[in-house]
Parts: sequence; structure tokens; C-alpha cells
Amino acid sequence: MAKLLCYTSPARGHLFPVMPTLLEVARRGHEVVLLTLADEAPRVAAAGLRARAIAGSIEAIPHDDHRAKSAGDGLDRAARVFVARAEHEIPDLEAALAAERPDALLVDFNCWGASAVAERSGLPWALFMPYFLPWRLPGLPPFGPGLAPRGDVFGRARDFVAGKIVHRLMNQNLARMNGVRARVGLPGLADMLEQGRAAPRILYYTSEPFEYACSARPASVVMVGPGLFEPPSARPEWLDRVDRPLILVACSSEYQDDGAIVHAALDAFGDEDAFVVATTGGVDPASFRPRARANVRVERFVAHGPLLERAACVVCHGGMGITQKALAASVPVCVVPFGRDQLEVARHVEVARAGVRIDRRSLTPARLRVAVHAAMALNEGAGRVAAGFRAAGGAARAASELEQLMAARTDRWH
Repeated sequence: MAKLLCYTSPARGHLFPVMPTLLEVARRGHEVVLLTLADEAPRVAAAGLRARAIAGSIEAIPHDDHRAKSAGDGLDRAARVFVARAEHEIPDLEAALAAERPDALLVDFNCWGASAVAERSGLPWALFMPYFLPWRLPGLPPFGPGLAPRGDVFGRARDFVAGKIVHRLMNQNLARMNGVRARVGLPGLADMLEQGRAAPRILYYTSEPFEYACSARPASVVMVGPGLFEPPSARPEWLDRVDRPLILVACSSEYQDDGAIVHAALDAFGDEDAFVVATTGGVDPASFRPRARANVRVERFVAHGPLLERAACVVCHGGMGITQKALAASVPVCVVPFGRDQLEVARHVEVARAGVRIDRRSLTPARLRVAVHAAMALNEGAGRVAAGFRAAGGAARAASELEQLMAARTDRWH
């Protein structure tokens, strides 16, 4: 048996997708050590894995992309955060390697410093990707603006121009990123969009038809479908009394100033024959609770799994976690993207005909009501996505890929 060390960024939206894979690796008899958010370490341990907190200096660098003035500004802000965290990830992971002496490494794609350490370590290593791949690939639109694939002359011209803009924005951080790589003795990147390409394996937590088909995607990228995990919690006692169509409204688990979704939903459905459950995540629920009615519940966190068994639609910000969780349950979604990768997620939902999207700048209760009813008619598309997720293999496929990597290390001992 082998020891796997996994390193995540300080985000539940990155921790939760990898948990089913790690639990499956442990179930097969391997030792798993996970470095993640300090306040999630006890819950990880309760699930049966050995957990350590990442350095506090990493968690002390928060995202500020909710202040972005445009999609491009949001990409630049996110990249600055990843580079700033990378400088602290290097000594953090190096110390863990010295203490744990693992046989293989699995690193969050967004941990740019930790992935540099993994690349230089000489150990078998892989990245895991819980959102859409940001590389430039033939036939796909550039990552970020949320463009639909288009293969005609106009589409190719559009992608060329948009790609140049994204390339310029991302490369504003190239010098600092190459300074991080130099600290561990790696050569610099020619382009920020080369980040991650050296990984022998990338566990890609999505699959077609939610992801666009692309024959140029490298063989190292293994689509395994979404990692669906929730910390154990009791089924809400009130859920069985709900006798109307249930609409789940979900804000980001990390603060992103997306409470406007809840405000619009309360106005849109407070007087309709529907039951609204709003989970506010990173937004304080206190400002919404005075508006709660008999058909409305507002909570910071409620396990989404039981709600999705009853839901007719999910209204959300477009985080990959909640969006893929809804689609895996064949529930269509209405996405109001606020930043980060959410423009991409919203467009993928639309292209897959598994839901609809609303521009946050045009969000009103009336528009949301119309959009949700339109989304409810797209169960067939949501079902196609769910079938694609199941066919990808999930945690079992991901664990088998990691076992192949770990075997390459342990075989050298004999």
C-alpha cells in the first residue's frame, strides 16, 4: 500500500469535489493525508481521512474579485491571489513532504506554488481540476468571457481577439509566477496559460456533455465527472411537509457579494405556489430572514442533497459545485453569474440545454420568475448531463488513475 498526500486551496468548492476520490483511495487500503482549510480539518478527520491545516498565511489572502469591474478584471484579480498564495504554499508543502514522505502527490490546480513543488519533487504527481480547464485548445473559445463554441469564420475571429485579451490580462502576472517557479528550481513559463500542462495526470471533475467536446484535449486530462460530497448532516425535519414545487436558491459558500439572488427570489416567488429554500453561504442570512414567509426558508447552510431530491429548479451563482450537484440530480438550473469561472459555467448550462442564464446586471424578480419557469422545462437536458456524469466513472475512476501513479513509485522499491 502507498501514501498519497493531497494539497488543496482554501476553498470548500475545491475541497469537497476531491473528497470522494480520497475516500475511495483510502477504502482501497492506501494512506491518505490531506492538507486543507483549518476549520474543515476536523470534518475531514471525522469522514475518515488524516487531515492537516494549510498555512494560515495562505488562508489570510482572500479573493477580492467580487469588486471586479469586468470579467477581465476578475480574472486578473484571481490570478494575483493565486500567485500571492503560491509564495506561501512552497514552504508549506515542502515541510509536509519532509514530515510525511508520501509516495505520490495530488494538488489542486489553483495551488500554483504547491504544483511547482510537486513538479520538482521527483514523486509521481497529479493535479485535480474542479472547474473548467482554462487552456487554449483548438475549437474551444477562450476561458473567461463565457463564450459559446462557434466554428465558423466569425467564431474563429471572435475567439482570436478574445483570446488575445485574456492572454494579455493573465500574463500581467507572469513575472511573479516565474519568480515562484524559480524558487524551486523550475524554468519559467512562456505563458500563464501553460500552468498545469506539465502534470502527468489531471483529474478533471466534469464530463461531456456538460463540458464541450474537444479532440485536442491532452490525454493527461481524465474526465471523471463531478466529485459530489457533503459533510454528514441530518435530513431537515420540515422537508417532508413541503407540498409545493421546491426552488433551491444557493449563494456561494465563499463570500462573493451575491445576495442579490436571494433578494430577487424572495420577491419573485414569495407569493407563488412554490416553496423557496435559500442557502446564503458566504452572505449573512440575517438581512433576508425578516422577509421569510410560510413558503420561504432562509438558512446559511442546509445539506443540498435531500433538497435536490425534491427540487424543481436550482437558482445559483454558477459555482461548479452547486451547478454540477444539481445537474447530477437531473435538476435544471437558472444561473446568475457573479465572477470567477461562473460566466463559463452559465454558458455551459445554456449550451447543454440544462438550464438558463441571467446577466446579473439585468436581474429583477420578474425576469427571474420567467427564467426559472423556462429552466423547469429543460429537465431532459439536465437528465442528459446527469447520464454523462454517471458514465464518466466518478470516484472509482479517479482512484484507479491515482493507483496507477502510486504504483509507478512503489514499483521502484522492488
